[in-house]
Amino acid sequence: MTAKPVLNRAQFHTSVAQLRDLPYSRAEIAFAGRSNAGKSSAINLLTRKNRLAFTSKTPGRTQLINFFELDADIYLVDLPGYGYAKVPPAVKAKWEGLLSRYLQEREALVGMVMIMDARHPLTPLDRQMLDWFTPTGKPVHILLSKADKLSNSEKTLTLRRVEQELAALGSVTVQLFSSLSRQGAEDAAALVEGWLARACQQDPQPAE
Repeated sequence: MTAKPVLNRAQFHTSVAQLRDLPYSRAEIAFAGRSNAGKSSAINLLTRKNRLAFTSKTPGRTQLINFFELDADIYLVDLPGYGYAKVPPAVKAKWEGLLSRYLQEREALVGMVMIMDARHPLTPLDRQMLDWFTPTGKPVHILLSKADKLSNSEKTLTLRRVEQELAALGSVTVQLFSSLSRQGAEDAAALVEGWLARACQQDPQPAE
């Protein structure tokens, strides 16, 4: 029997620029977020590996879909950051087409973790990602990142507002998160590992 997927086992597996190059996968969780929302830092914290996901001060630097393997054919998937302002329109259109098709068509995709800056949540591009993915019926968990930059009252109000605005989307959950203070890290890791464990129980590894 395959062991429960554990995030700290994550190791880089491959990067792809086209859907036809996606690896075989039994189950995977995608991480998505606007450029500079803290997606790479969140992945590094949840996997307890400081340099697993590449963090860049240049928005839009990561242009590939990066796969990190947790167990045989089980992955965390780091999607290209969106909201990049300094790339050519043709490149931007290509990335958006890649993201939308991946989110809507990838059968092995169990759920999506979205990272939103708690100071600026639910941008039009965040909503576009939700519009692409939520019709699949698969769960979305939103990390309101950089929560350490808000006061306690601002945290409460922001969390309540985002939950209320997305209440109609029954498959979406929300929490506060900070890579700096580690707020919410254990809860987020447990949720992701739980998603993958349930997926693996439903689709056990075939015998060779």
